[in-house]
Amino acid sequence: MMNINSSYARDDGYANERDTLSVTLKEAEDLFIKNNLSLIASRYSIDQAKAQVITARLFENPQLGYETGLYNTGTKKFFDMSKENGQRAANISQLFQTAGKRNKNIQLAKINVQQAEYQFFDLLRTLKYTLRTDFYKIYYQEQSAKVYAKEISSLSKTLSGFQQQYAKENIALKEVLRIQSQLYTLQSELNELKDGIDDVQSEFKLLIRTDAKKYIVPRLEFNLDGKNVLQQVTYKNLLDSAYNNRYDLKVAHSAVDYSKLNLRLQKSMAMPDVTLSVTYDKQGSYIRHYTGLGISIPLPLFNRNQGNIRQAKIAIDADQLALTQQEEQIQSDLDNSYQSADRLERLYNSFDPAFKTDFNHLIEEVFKNYQKHNISLLEFLDFYDSYKTNTLQLNNLQLNRISSLEQLNYITGTQFFNQ
Repeated sequence: MMNINSSYARDDGYANERDTLSVTLKEAEDLFIKNNLSLIASRYSIDQAKAQVITARLFENPQLGYETGLYNTGTKKFFDMSKENGQRAANISQLFQTAGKRNKNIQLAKINVQQAEYQFFDLLRTLKYTLRTDFYKIYYQEQSAKVYAKEISSLSKTLSGFQQQYAKENIALKEVLRIQSQLYTLQSELNELKDGIDDVQSEFKLLIRTDAKKYIVPRLEFNLDGKNVLQQVTYKNLLDSAYNNRYDLKVAHSAVDYSKLNLRLQKSMAMPDVTLSVTYDKQGSYIRHYTGLGISIPLPLFNRNQGNIRQAKIAIDADQLALTQQEEQIQSDLDNSYQSADRLERLYNSFDPAFKTDFNHLIEEVFKNYQKHNISLLEFLDFYDSYKTNTLQLNNLQLNRISSLEQLNYITGTQFFNQ
């Protein structure tokens, strides 16, 4: 269940209070599916494509014509509608498409619906990848911000003590300035980190469409320590899944199908359509009350749709080439991402699980020893800098490892690694 409260947004030194939205990844995904405006707009595109199928199914409307005499030279009357001398004529005609043009247009419209659906699911895949990676970025960057906040709090206390000792002339000014310089550096680095977190927060809140004033607090519900998650699935399964489940690849396949069907349609367009008509003429023909049946067919002497047929053939070759290129790009991306994920997993699992706990304990002891004057100021600051560097590197390593798994999910179009 999502937790919303008005409290300190985080304990990294932010001065202002903000409403927070504490969510798990699953809760964030549910909000995303329900509220994201890009997905809602994409669904409308599917409905629009389905409406085109309705249009393609419709037959041509019949043509109705009516004619009456403007001026009768015999009776000297305008619009003579009399029974004996009045003239009126009417005709109705209907166009009949030949060579299966209507059915081909219906099939093309159905492919458009299929492409709209594929594009929707590919947009879902892309936005979901952004959502998940943003979620992890916020979490691990927040962990890094806490490291800075802890050091800044500790150094602020140390600086206050130094300033008191300097006022009593117990220590030199350079020691106060050294602590002060280190403190300003940490505050500047933390400020840059906060700016980066806020950028990701902004994007994340747009994805789930929540109040821009709320602060997102991710809650992780898994632990990858010591796990070899890449061994759960073979590389071949990853590649097969990418070929079978990538909706952008399905769009490319359907584009080839569309072009092939369009070529058939363009060839059928070279076949003339037939127009049948029925005509009635009261007394303008060789007999009174003339009724005639007519048929008209255009003669394909000059325009046999040669240009459109040629264009359709070229489109097939272009779409086939684009499909091949996309398949090769997927294979290249998968190989690159798999190798990166494997290296990051091996590197992370090579770390001693107790490293982080031991290092946190060590830095606490360093601070105590410095207060007891067992170590010098330079040694104290060096330990603090090492603590910060190592902790930040560990957080970045965890983020990069999870992001590499999400990249594999994105490339394959399948949630193989569902942290």
